Amino acid sequence: MLQEKLQFSRIIQGVMNWGAWGAKMSTQQMAEQIEHVLNLGITTFDHADIYGGYTTEAEFGKAFKESGVNREDVQLISKLGIQYLSNERPYNRVKHYQYDATYILENTERSLQKLNTNYLDLLLLHRPSPLMDPLEIKGAIERLLTEGKIKSFGVSNFTPSQVAMLEKHIKVSGNQVQCSITQYEPMLNGVLDDMVTKDILPMAWSPLGSIFKEHTQQTMRVQNVLETLRAKYRTTTDQILIAWLLKHPSGIHPVIGTSKVSHAKAAVKAQEINLDIQDWFELLIASQGHKVP
Repeated sequence: MLQEKLQFSRIIQGVMNWGAWGAKMSTQQMAEQIEHVLNLGITTFDHADIYGGYTTEAEFGKAFKESGVNREDVQLISKLGIQYLSNERPYNRVKHYQYDATYILENTERSLQKLNTNYLDLLLLHRPSPLMDPLEIKGAIERLLTEGKIKSFGVSNFTPSQVAMLEKHIKVSGNQVQCSITQYEPMLNGVLDDMVTKDILPMAWSPLGSIFKEHTQQTMRVQNVLETLRAKYRTTTDQILIAWLLKHPSGIHPVIGTSKVSHAKAAVKAQEINLDIQDWFELLIASQGHKVP
């Protein structure tokens, strides 16, 4: 089944923190935020059904409709598969993953209705499950592709072997993984290599890592290097961290979770920074706590 080539903005706007799990934006505020980031050149929005306890997709959909933005001018990504404990799904007794065909089809329909759209540009399986059946997944995804309800299919947080299992039956077009200066493992353990080999679009969630969240030996070492680089490149910490990811030849698309326009603008500006190769490695070495082999 032929999937459309992914054409996303290099910086992707994640909306996890726009609703109940973060900024708690009103419909008007969310509509304005959509227009603000579009004006910055960010045209791709990343969702998941569970965000806001299964409420943020609907809030975004209402705001998107009120914004009057043309659907063809944006790209919408959503993820499914995590059965989360929430008032919206009282039948869930324990957090688990679900990927039977019926669930995939029904949940995609729910996301489309909530987002006020007829199709998703990319549908992702949110987390790998030990019980996922690739043939079951293939049947559901091919039906969604045939019906035009999704343009392409991908995964999130999958290893190369899990991707290979699916790709025996259906093309995986994207993989969204945790990758940053403090979570650099995908650059070394074959995850990004696999995406380059298979022409899979790499997306990085939490692209700033734990630099602003934790005070550890690792973050202190990185901050010491960042202090020098901020002065050298005349920029900000978050821009250096985004530029560090953008330097990777796989073409990583950072998924920024901010609800502030100023932070989104900074992420877009980071595309203008070309880190010197030794500066790039100096940051990696600081994060690792030892020189490269």
